[in-house]
Amino acid sequence: MTVYRIDGEGVGGIADLFAAFNREFMRDEDWQMGESLDALDDVLHRLEGETRGGDPAVVIWEAHRHSREALGYEETQRWLLRKLAHPSAYDEARIMSDLDDLRSGTGRTYFHRVIAVFADHPLVDLQLR
Repeated sequence: MTVYRIDGEGVGGIADLFAAFNREFMRDEDWQMGESLDALDDVLHRLEGETRGGDPAVVIWEAHRHSREALGYEETQRWLLRKLAHPSAYDEARIMSDLDDLRSGTGRTYFHRVIAVFADHPLVDLQLR
């Protein structure tokens, strides 16, 4: 079983989160994943493919509460607004809807979006501590 550790205390935003993911998930690679939930999904597929004997890869996310706060409303709003600055690259209507949901309190934060990506990978055991 492979164990990865994410230091949530060091996460102050999306860039810090992906730096932590790259340190752990990409340590044997000669490339780094970008700050993208799609890239995280791809890397988690790779981790699932590397599991042996049905033992899941284990990701221990220490101090996840700190990360949850850092990746909360403000950071999520900044992320969505950055996407809106490039309307030809993203579905503007969907981003506006996500932003409206966030502002009304019903939308998912970036932290919750990351958790959802992990949830799609049953052979990666995410442990929030």
